[in-house]
Amino acid sequence: MQADFSISAYLKEHIRTVPDWPTPGVQFRDITPLLQEPKVFRVLIDAFVHRYMDRDLRPDMVAGLDARGFIIGAVLAFELGVGFVPIRKKGKLPFSTVAETYELEYGSATVELHTDAVRPGDRVLLVDDLIATGGTMMAGRRLLEKLGAHVTEGAAIVDLPELGGSRRLRDAGLPLFTLVDYAGH
Repeated sequence: MQADFSISAYLKEHIRTVPDWPTPGVQFRDITPLLQEPKVFRVLIDAFVHRYMDRDLRPDMVAGLDARGFIIGAVLAFELGVGFVPIRKKGKLPFSTVAETYELEYGSATVELHTDAVRPGDRVLLVDDLIATGGTMMAGRRLLEKLGAHVTEGAAIVDLPELGGSRRLRDAGLPLFTLVDYAGH
């Protein structure tokens, strides 16, 4: 007899909630405990690898959003046998870049990508740790598209649907895949 196993529930058990951080009223979903235990980290990575090994979903490249998207994205790219490109905060990349500015709840931010990071027509999977308002992932998508790549899907560990980001991204035509949903929390 095989026991039921929910990847989502298992991962959720290992995500720490930090109340009132970085500001009062915010319930911060901290994914670092997922990375600290090798078995949990393996389950996390395997959930993504199994999805993106599928021929129809397999990317040519994985792009990770600064900074926690680097952790998942780089390991995923390695496991899939494809390249990885970082999308960094402004001023962190040493070569020629393209930039995209987006709005935050408290101002704006800019992310950059090397101009030679992807080629026109590349199928790119865009990865981050979580989707909140969707601004970072939307900016990352626009950067990749400026260089002629096709963003096939946005992937994240956590979706915070009350903040509207996943709906905004889907409304903009970006398919999304997330493992843990904090609806109603």
